[in-house]
Amino acid sequence: MHILITGGNGQLGQALQKTLTNHTTTAVDLPTHDISDPTAVGDLLEKVQPHLIINAAAYTNVDACVTNPQLAYRANAHGPHNLALACLKHDIPLVHISTNEVFRGDNPAGYDEWSPLNPHPRNAYGRSKAAGEFNVRHTLPRHYIVRTAWLYASTGRNFIHAILNRARETGRLRVVTDEIGNPTWAHDLAQAIAQLIETGHYGTYHFVNEGACSRWAFANEIVRLAGLTGVVNEPILSNEFQRASTPPPFGALHNNNGRALGIVPRPWEEALAEFVAALEGGEL
Repeated sequence: MHILITGGNGQLGQALQKTLTNHTTTAVDLPTHDISDPTAVGDLLEKVQPHLIINAAAYTNVDACVTNPQLAYRANAHGPHNLALACLKHDIPLVHISTNEVFRGDNPAGYDEWSPLNPHPRNAYGRSKAAGEFNVRHTLPRHYIVRTAWLYASTGRNFIHAILNRARETGRLRVVTDEIGNPTWAHDLAQAIAQLIETGHYGTYHFVNEGACSRWAFANEIVRLAGLTGVVNEPILSNEFQRASTPPPFGALHNNNGRALGIVPRPWEEALAEFVAALEGGEL
């Protein structure tokens, strides 16, 4: 199968290319290919002629989405719509990557795939991604919507790199305790997607490493696994940490629909331990 991956330079895009070795993959990204341009999307599909598209392209700077919501909607809502329309024309399925931030985060129990979306997600990024889901779901019957959370990899900007850099530079951390989510390794997410596309079971899926924790607990585990002793991690509340965006306080996702197909990413602690060992050992 020939698979087109948009957002190929991102954390997930790179992981997908390493994972989907049983298929032919073509990966594209900005600035050469802009999915918010419908003409460019049409030309791309005519040229590549894929059997399936995985849309890992997104504007993921959640704080910048607050100051530039038009850019967020162009990338996260209109881009997926263009892809869905092109897939409809060529009769091919689309895997669209979404986020836990489409939920407002008011439910301490977390969210299932069938949990209703609030009319107003908590931040601009979540609203733009919810719009992207809506456009895909109502345009293309043959779609997979895959929500994930707290993604990390060896490349790109992510929480793990920020924590390790700060811990080594200052020996002190201040991390929020009232934001809950699922740390998820891009490698494990890519493996779950690889299994999903073989099933033909279209629909909405949550793929996160099993279990949930606070940002504070996540940071503690990162520091412990890296062997950084003596680092002080002060627990704080979100209102003590100034930022433009407001993440959902309870953003944990449950892997339900994937579990029914036998696709369940491993516990987050296990994935993180392997990742940090490989990162510290220079294997990533």
